[in-house]
Amino acid sequence: MGTMQGEIAATVGRHGRRRARLARLAPLAAVVALAGCRGPQSTFDPAGTEAASVIDLFWVMTVGATLIWLFVMGISIYATRVQPGAHSERTGNRFIFWGGVVFPVVVLTALLVFGLRLMPGFRAPADGPRIAVSGERFWWRIHYDTPDTPGVAKALSMEGTPSANEVWLPVGRRSEILLGSPDVIHSFWVPNIAGKTDTIPGRINRLVLEPTRLGTYNGICAEFCGTAHAQMGFRVRVVSQADYDARVALEASDAAVLDHPGRASFEQAGCGACHAVRGTGSNGLVGPDLTHLASRQTLGAGILPVTPDNIARFVALTEHEKPGVQMPAYSMLPPAELETIAAWLGALR
Repeated sequence: MGTMQGEIAATVGRHGRRRARLARLAPLAAVVALAGCRGPQSTFDPAGTEAASVIDLFWVMTVGATLIWLFVMGISIYATRVQPGAHSERTGNRFIFWGGVVFPVVVLTALLVFGLRLMPGFRAPADGPRIAVSGERFWWRIHYDTPDTPGVAKALSMEGTPSANEVWLPVGRRSEILLGSPDVIHSFWVPNIAGKTDTIPGRINRLVLEPTRLGTYNGICAEFCGTAHAQMGFRVRVVSQADYDARVALEASDAAVLDHPGRASFEQAGCGACHAVRGTGSNGLVGPDLTHLASRQTLGAGILPVTPDNIARFVALTEHEKPGVQMPAYSMLPPAELETIAAWLGALR
């Protein structure tokens, strides 16, 4: 008996120590969880007026849902635990009416009114630049200073200054984004700045973004669009108005380096049939514009940092790096030629 009691005491002691350790770790876990709510791709770290409205709506709806749950559960506990005896039909009807009808309707109506009052702000007129964005498998075509051409055909012709996979926005200005697609439905989403908006073939959707904080934020495709959907990212660079104007001027200029052996190799390999490098004979429109590739942060729509080594790897092992991408691999090229092409593209700032 004494041995058994000793084993029980030891077991209880181990469980007590374990609970004590877990209690000490709880604050650390809470800090880690809260830290995960911040960063360049988090709706809980708003850096735009639209994202701030969305997170406000989330918290208000969470509070409303919690109030309904607590009220209904409180009535249930009262009826089954506090006063578990039989209740009259009149009392039961009161519980149902006030707890199951009146209170939820009042709270849900308040939530609906709060949500509807946010809607006009999402469609307020823009006072900043107009930028056209086309979601394409599996990258993003960008055109700055897009003219006011509301027709689908004109908007998708992407008049303006071309770029790819990186959107620059001036801080504190309401920029108008025209969204379309030539292939399937994609979804343009920058969690820190605004909510999701689909890019739909055959129509143009309008999104207004007003960033409120300088920085670089991650954007993603939020609608399954094919094999490389999860690798269809982009960057949003929020800068001052002066830096934005300088960036657009840079994007409108020709390639920085025209006299380089890599240019000849690029053109001889046929890369110019799909990609444009302004100032050269390469004027393809199938793939991303590469005129200022080296000035972007990522390669392949967000999957790799832009370095000559990564460029050479992506060109040679395209399908391996991004399965489903519609660019053929050039693994047949000699390593020296790949390095020359990559060195040239890596100098195009």
